[in-house]
Amino acid sequence: MDVIVVADRSELLAARAALGLDGAPGRRAGGAGTLALVPTMGALHEGHRSLIRLARERADHVAVSVFVNPLQFGPHEDFSRYPRTFDADLEVCAAEGAGLVFAPAADEIYLPDRQVGVSAGQMGTIVEGAFRPGHFDGVLTVVLKLFNLVRPDVAVFGQKDAQQLAMIRRMVADLNVPVEVVGAPTVREPDGLALSSRNRYLSPADRATALALSRALREGTRHTRPKDILHAAHAVLDEAARADPPLLLDYLSLVDPATFTAVAEDHRGEAILAVAAKVGTTRLIDNAVLTLSPVM
Repeated sequence: MDVIVVADRSELLAARAALGLDGAPGRRAGGAGTLALVPTMGALHEGHRSLIRLARERADHVAVSVFVNPLQFGPHEDFSRYPRTFDADLEVCAAEGAGLVFAPAADEIYLPDRQVGVSAGQMGTIVEGAFRPGHFDGVLTVVLKLFNLVRPDVAVFGQKDAQQLAMIRRMVADLNVPVEVVGAPTVREPDGLALSSRNRYLSPADRATALALSRALREGTRHTRPKDILHAAHAVLDEAARADPPLLLDYLSLVDPATFTAVAEDHRGEAILAVAAKVGTTRLIDNAVLTLSPVM
């Protein structure tokens, strides 16, 4: 499938018109269809492929954005070395049936004297936000900009970044953004490691240690009470902390999926067991969705 590749606003408008999307989002008058957006930072892998496939099920056309967003990286994070594989990314988009790729430069997204952005609020300062101050402000700012530029009807995000997904849903609700946000299941490698563009940084020894993340989640999900879930997961992570190289835990949290606040011991219903840790020079996150049941 041919892919239209654009880099600025004028090209994006022309591409929308070429795809029959020159009407308002969601409006089919004049034959215009619907558009799903898959926002990415490139370095596309099987997880991204699954997002594009889901997007194709939800709309007539699929756009993929490829933009390494500087606002969501902290001063000591890996912005400069984040993998950039644009030619390979285009092949993935074509193979999966995306009709449009938006790949802007930073100065197309951000003015040099940018002053206004999106605040993630209190929810952006807890769990992952506590370890990456300002990260979710940067995520929400770029996502809102992409929504305004691409004007999708649907946007698809991976469940692996569960707090990001929750934050985007909250932004859409709080700011009355006319976009349906869809979450896609986490895709894992055969050994259980959640697919991530950062996995390529792991040495074989690093990877062996990193597998403790998915093992901890599996052990946690064998239980239904918060204290038992956390105890079982911590046991796996504590063992990995003694490995060579060691796993350096940032957090293991059992949270409400809508607010990301810690669940009470009497919580019933859905919860997310979220974990983040560093192995070698690579920081990884993962999570599992589980259901807490009443004590019998």
